[in-house]
Amino acid sequence: MVEILVTLIIFSCIFGVIYTFLTTRNRERLALIENGADAKLFNSGKKYSLGQFILNIALLAIGVGAGVLFGALFNTIGLEEGVAFSACIFICGGLGLLGSYFLNRKLAEKNI
Repeated sequence: MVEILVTLIIFSCIFGVIYTFLTTRNRERLALIENGADAKLFNSGKKYSLGQFILNIALLAIGVGAGVLFGALFNTIGLEEGVAFSACIFICGGLGLLGSYFLNRKLAEKNI
């Protein structure tokens, strides 16, 4: 019974946050439109292509895989298992995202 209640509370909290975000955003946009704001204001963010998203995910996955590999290597050397795996996964995953950032920036400069 407790498991069902905890699961229900977690999903209702997630739903509440998403619902509040979307309704607040809608009210804000309607208020701006009523005051005569330009519709281009809503599309000011940079759009990423599907290829850039896949590149980010791929390099993150490669980094996490390398982190698991290095974590297993450090575990056999004698480092504690939890420390070895978690540290290597976060470090290599971060390096993968950093490489993805620089690669996407280089590709964006080429397209301009």
